[in-house]
Amino acid sequence: MTTPRKLIENIRQVIRGKDTEITLTAVCLVAGGHLLIEDLPGLGKTMLARSLASSIAGEFRRVQFTPDLLPSDVTGVTVYHQSKEQFAFHPGPVFANVVLADEINRASPKTQAALLEVMEEGSVTVDGVSHAVPQPFMVVATQNPIELEGTYRLPEAQLDRFLMRISMGYPGHAAEVDVLRDHGGGPALSHLQPVLDDEAVQQMAAAADRIYTADVVYDYIVAICEATRMMTELRFGVSPRGGLALARAARALALIKGREYVTPDEIRQVAVPVLAHRVVLSAEAELHGQTGASVVEAALASVPVPKTSET
Repeated sequence: MTTPRKLIENIRQVIRGKDTEITLTAVCLVAGGHLLIEDLPGLGKTMLARSLASSIAGEFRRVQFTPDLLPSDVTGVTVYHQSKEQFAFHPGPVFANVVLADEINRASPKTQAALLEVMEEGSVTVDGVSHAVPQPFMVVATQNPIELEGTYRLPEAQLDRFLMRISMGYPGHAAEVDVLRDHGGGPALSHLQPVLDDEAVQQMAAAADRIYTADVVYDYIVAICEATRMMTELRFGVSPRGGLALARAARALALIKGREYVTPDEIRQVAVPVLAHRVVLSAEAELHGQTGASVVEAALASVPVPKTSET
């Protein structure tokens, strides 16, 4: 079986200086989840999604979300063919292995819901007929955190559909020099060769499901979730679904590291991107400039790390 490390190394040829973000993207793919990238324009969100699709020989579709985008523009529509005297389903751009939902918060809630439904169900129902999307299937959605005029905020219940939320951030000086040098020499993305096929990705997902997780690690996950539920800074803490997502992501990261079992270290590495968007801050906490990430970090600090053979 091809290892996830080959996928990460392949994407690194295009995305420079962002090893953590690339690894988390690979974790999302292996765990069968979806990724929300919230950051400023021009920091490589689209390039990361395209590099992922090119690396797995997958079909890539990009949807620019706008206020006038209809649900059928995303999922597809049934059209009547008069010559054949029958209806035929015309699949929308969501029928791909990697779907980039660019600026997802600019579309209406109805269109957002159409995409989020297929993320959860893995299929689209049009006129009472269910159509399965290709596997593997991953949505990479983006949001711009500064231009909020004319946008529709994703409700917490819909944010919960994303396994992770990350930010790209500005590259370091040396990495940005590499970006400028590579851009002058031509688009590196067009030369990126696939290192995985659909079957290999599904084999990795199955292998991640078999990664052993000890009861002491499950106790640690629950303790972190419970800690968020008791924090005065939060109106709502992490739900049991959030704990399940944390366990899934930790197993995928353990596989990427070459481990056969999960340690508390994997839990701590993925806790913020998995949990920060699943908590709801109190008005006072928002007023004092706290974020979901800072509160989850505080919860991690409050829970003792269990002792295992690796700690």
